[in-house]
Amino acid sequence: MKAIVCDKYGSPDVLELKEIKKPLPTENQVLVKVHSASLNFGNLVLLKGKPFLARFAFGLIRPKYSIPGGDIAGKVEAVGKEVKLFQAGDEVFGDLSGCGWGGFAEYVTVPEYTLALKPANISFEEAAATPMASVTALQGLRNKGKIKPGQKVLIYGASGGVGTFAVQIAKSFGAEVTGVCSTRNLDILHSIGADHVIDYTKEDFTKNEEYYDLILGVNGSNSISAYKRALKPNGSFVHIGGSESQFFQALVLGPFISMTGSKKISNLLQRANQKDLNYVKELLETGKVKPIIDKRFELSEVTEAFKYFQEGHAQGKVVITI
Repeated sequence: MKAIVCDKYGSPDVLELKEIKKPLPTENQVLVKVHSASLNFGNLVLLKGKPFLARFAFGLIRPKYSIPGGDIAGKVEAVGKEVKLFQAGDEVFGDLSGCGWGGFAEYVTVPEYTLALKPANISFEEAAATPMASVTALQGLRNKGKIKPGQKVLIYGASGGVGTFAVQIAKSFGAEVTGVCSTRNLDILHSIGADHVIDYTKEDFTKNEEYYDLILGVNGSNSISAYKRALKPNGSFVHIGGSESQFFQALVLGPFISMTGSKKISNLLQRANQKDLNYVKELLETGKVKPIIDKRFELSEVTEAFKYFQEGHAQGKVVITI
C-alpha cells in the first residue's frame, strides 16, 4: 500500500510517499481502508518535534510514529475475532492520535474504541474533518468550560478547524456565541450560526466593555490578563491553542489566578474519546453541526498540504483524499 512516511523531524519536505506492507488486524483490531484524512495541529507537532516537550511522547531523537495522520474516515475491510462493534463494510471515522497515528495511508489497523459509525448524511471527507477538532471543541466547552444554556461565550480563533466546531457546538448548548476572526472569515462565522462576529483586525474585544461567561482561546497571541479582563465574575477561560507564550502563561499563571479569584484559567489537553465522538456523531446527524472544509489535497500532495496548513490561515479543515 501507499503511505506517507516521516523518519525524521523537520519541515514538510521530509515527508515521503512510499510503498509499504499492508497491515493485518490482530484479534482486537479493525482494518480500515482509508478514504479521507485531515490535518490538525498535532500533525505539525509530530512532524517538527516542537515544542521540544512533545518529544517525550513522540520520540526524543526521531518520530516514534513513522506514519502521521490522526483523523480518518473510511470503510472497514476486516475485523479481528474479538471485535464486537464493527463488521466488514461499515463506514467509520475516528481519531488515531491515541493509538499510534498512521492515517496518511491507504490502510490502517486500529482498536475498535477509536472509531464510530460514519453518519450517512455526510461525506467521507466531511467525516475525516471531524474527530479531533470537534472533540477538542466539545471537551473545551463542556468538560473544562462547564458551558450552560444562555451563557455568553466567545471563541477566539473561530474560523479554523476547532473554532468552527466550537461555534456550532456552543450554539447546540444554547449559548449566545461571539466569534473572533479576521476580515476574510466573517461570512463563514455568520453562516455557521455565530450570534456576533468581531473582526480582530479592526476591533479589540477586550476593550469593547462586553463580558463573557466563557472564552475559548483557540488561536492568537493575546495575554492571559487580556482574556481575564473580558470575563465576567466567575467566568472561565480555556486555552486550547495559540502562541507558546500564551500557553505558558495559562500553564503557570492560570492556577494562581484560579486560586486567588473568582475567574478560572485552564489549559485543555484533548484526549480521543469514543463516547465524545458518538456525541458529535449525533450532532452531525441532526444537522446541528456541519464540518467546514477549506482545501482538499491528494495523498501525493501531503507536503503541499502541510505547507498550506502551517501558514495558519485555513478556513475550517484541510482534508487529504486517499
